Amino acid sequence: MSREREPKRADAAGKTYALGAFFGEGRNEVIDPIPHAAALGIKVVRIEAGDATLRLDYRPEFVGDPSRGLVFGGVITTLMDQALGVAVSCGLEDLRPIATLDLRIDYLRPADPGKSLFARAQCYKVTRHVAFARAVAYDGAEDDPFANCMATFMLGTAMQGSEYVSALQEFARKTE
Repeated sequence: MSREREPKRADAAGKTYALGAFFGEGRNEVIDPIPHAAALGIKVVRIEAGDATLRLDYRPEFVGDPSRGLVFGGVITTLMDQALGVAVSCGLEDLRPIATLDLRIDYLRPADPGKSLFARAQCYKVTRHVAFARAVAYDGAEDDPFANCMATFMLGTAMQGSEYVSALQEFARKTE
């Protein structure tokens, strides 16, 4: 798809976003093409420019500590990494693949057993080759997170052959 046909939306300052057409609530089109996210059942709560909130409903197979019913840390890491990646993608003016360079999570407390988990991520800086983002994970109120995260992403990793970019471009074509 040419740049002119990419789904874009301008913000109040006139900046356009490659995934602007997907902004809003429940826009799972941006996460469904990612096999790992789809396998876990990660869903979009809301996405905007450089901001994403994702949800992961509790499932017994996510439990890493059966005696206490606590969710395995790898599931939490995946949820946060996906939220961060969506936030970065939604903060870009041009659609391009990204890759996680660095991810640091601080676990503040165990997530409450049996509850849906949420991750809210914000991309706060984009340079030519790297984007910077932060996130919190919570199971109730966002101001009571159970984990905090910082990450960096490489931009434009391999445009040719990117299944994610191709899937979003195909969806955009169908909705035009």
